[in-house]
Amino acid sequence: MRIALLSDVHSNIDALETCLRDANQRGATRFAFLGDHIGYGAAPAAVVETIAEHARRGAIVVKGNHDLEQPSDAEDALEWTLERLSAQQKEFLRSLPLTAKEESMFFVHSSAGAPLRWKYIEDATAARQSIEASGATYVFSGHVHVQVLYFLTQTGKIASFHPISGSAVPVPSHRRWQAIVGSVGQPRDGNPAAAYALFDSEKEEITFFRVAYDHMRAARRIREAGLPESLALRIENGR
Repeated sequence: MRIALLSDVHSNIDALETCLRDANQRGATRFAFLGDHIGYGAAPAAVVETIAEHARRGAIVVKGNHDLEQPSDAEDALEWTLERLSAQQKEFLRSLPLTAKEESMFFVHSSAGAPLRWKYIEDATAARQSIEASGATYVFSGHVHVQVLYFLTQTGKIASFHPISGSAVPVPSHRRWQAIVGSVGQPRDGNPAAAYALFDSEKEEITFFRVAYDHMRAARRIREAGLPESLALRIENGR
């Protein structure tokens, strides 16, 4: 199975469609959406409908903090977003689980240790807590908006690895792994290219990707919608 891992779309349909197209071209046979489907961007209805359609075809979809309609650092954008979602789309988001587990894989927006606390996995301690709480070999998360791979070494320590786009990383199942797959719709590492990852369960390898898309159009959509200028600048600058 080759499963595409997508997180933090944040209402950016341009980035989402580009990543889905790229994943399909690379032979993805399954999809997992790791939360924060809405918020910030200008196309919430299109994004939710696209993800819901994938869910109907068997995709894994979990909930992020923005999907719970909680106050955020962009409350004006949140209110605008909710006004543009249908009752059916809101119910789809509300009904999503916080976590999902299949075989040796655990899917969650933030940390497997406390999914509802929305803890950021930004260091070895947080990565260990998530890995140990999951009861799985592979934990896949988003929330942090950057791409990082953590793993338990033979000595029981946590090591981290910053991947190179397009370069497959062996992830043998005799170790345990925490992958932060990055943000499709709002990267924050200074690179505006969309981010996602592809996990091959048979080969036991994961490949992280950065995919260029028309981010200037995505920023233009935000401005045309009357959303805060800061949200458009984030898309343009990748921060």
